[in-house]
Amino acid sequence: MGCPVDLTVTGAVASLAPAVQMSAYRVVQEALSNVRKHAGAVRVRVEVTWRDGLLTVTVANAAPTAADPPPPLPGSGLGLIGMRERTALFRGTLRAGPDEGGGWCVVATFRAAAPDAARERTGTGAG
Repeated sequence: MGCPVDLTVTGAVASLAPAVQMSAYRVVQEALSNVRKHAGAVRVRVEVTWRDGLLTVTVANAAPTAADPPPPLPGSGLGLIGMRERTALFRGTLRAGPDEGGGWCVVATFRAAAPDAARERTGTGAG
């Protein structure tokens, strides 16, 4: 069974380079996968915020409960490294860690425009 997810989108949606879109998508995908893997089927909040040329995605989960404990799966930590690399590629930032309520929160911020070097590496530049 999956996790119940609440999605909120705020701000004027800006056009994003395809590589930025894919990176943001993959960060949310990895964060949701980590919730299921480490917290079980808890409620998750996903927020997508557009402001001042920045895209911020937040994935925050409730604390695991005794009624639905997480499965006993080991974590490699590579998911967090991958999320950090995806955001850094676009001069963004990643914060991930426990929140005050006992859950976990991932906040990734991307610049709406991909830097030229990133466009060239990912093949999304004008040709």
